[in-house]
Amino acid sequence: MVCTTLIDVIAKPNQSNAGKKTNGVTKMSSLKDQLKSDLTNAMKLRNDVETSTLRMTLAAIMNAEVAGAEAVELTNEQVLTVISAEAKKRAESADIYKEAGRLEAEAAERAELVILERYLPAQISDADLEKIVDSAIAEATKQGLTGPKAMGAVVKVVRAQVGSSADGAKIAHLVKTKLA
Repeated sequence: MVCTTLIDVIAKPNQSNAGKKTNGVTKMSSLKDQLKSDLTNAMKLRNDVETSTLRMTLAAIMNAEVAGAEAVELTNEQVLTVISAEAKKRAESADIYKEAGRLEAEAAERAELVILERYLPAQISDADLEKIVDSAIAEATKQGLTGPKAMGAVVKVVRAQVGSSADGAKIAHLVKTKLA
């Protein structure tokens, strides 16, 4: 039903556009909604670390949305990719600060990392990842792929199975050591 008058709009305030397209733009992803809601709560609680972390993350999401030829609304999976990249940046920065002896800066980065990890899926255990890698290597061997030549095929199969629950560098390192 199309509302044509202001009275119709006021009379039906509870109608939702969730899941509907409006002007070619889809409704915001639920993970992004959660981030915004958590930002509001952090601001109300005056939690400066969480507020700044969530603001930076939402800014990174907005940058990803406007990158490219035209602006797009990110899906939950794409938002997770952005959050994962932000978390990885925090972990790398914390390691660099630790090596440089800047313990306060390291602690700040680790605090931000803890906040971001709440939004990421649980990481797969090393033992489970190793089992998946071993089965992928066995499958590649059956197809005649062995040694370093099998690495691309094995990593592709493992990435498809574990999704975002394991770091790509960790997968590649494990596959490389197993194939060597």
